[in-house]
Amino acid sequence: PQPSEVSGHSLGEFTALTCAGAFEFAAAVELVRDRGRLMQEAVPAGVGAIAAVLGLEDAQVSQACREAAQGAVVEPVNFNAPGQVVIAGNKEAVERAIEAAKRLGAKRAVVLPLSVPSHSSLMCSAAAPFAEKLRAVSIQAPRIPYRSAVDASLHREPSDLRELLVRQLASPVRWTDTIRALAGPGIRQIIECGPGKVLTALNRRIERRPDLQCLAIDDAASIDAAKAALSTGESHA
Repeated sequence: PQPSEVSGHSLGEFTALTCAGAFEFAAAVELVRDRGRLMQEAVPAGVGAIAAVLGLEDAQVSQACREAAQGAVVEPVNFNAPGQVVIAGNKEAVERAIEAAKRLGAKRAVVLPLSVPSHSSLMCSAAAPFAEKLRAVSIQAPRIPYRSAVDASLHREPSDLRELLVRQLASPVRWTDTIRALAGPGIRQIIECGPGKVLTALNRRIERRPDLQCLAIDDAASIDAAKAALSTGESHA
């Protein structure tokens, strides 16, 4: 059965749009390659950092970043689930934000083994060259309703999709809001497609409805389980 909606977390937005028929597969692969190169070029190795903050409200994480910036960049970049926010920016500012978060009562705040401060304003220099790449690619209106994690809203127009994919380079991933919007009336399953089950764990924390199943497809057994769940004929995303 066809999903009621599709969405993706960061790079996963390209997967979702490809599945929805907005991109040809080969074009999507080239865009992902170019996106990664441009993001790496935007911030030299060792300049940026990314960290996870656990156990604080979103507003407290934003407060920690404001206190720590001191003229540099450190921002919330992934609102992954209640109490789980990723921050990114200049390395020294991220380290100061970790200490500020701990003072505010964070259960844990730790630098992640990643060098590119994805979705922070340090990615702004990648926007123009990536927009040029997107202009050269044919984009169709998605055949399946597509919800962007940039703003948790549905989008259809190709020009709108191009603008969103440029914006998302330096915009936070609003995954909590996106899942809450996806899990609307009539939706009974949210299925993660890809290696691992990271998003499924987040989805269960975001939406605790007893009638909502959060499933992951990453091996033969999980595919069979998802097929069994979908045999009920209820809507899924």
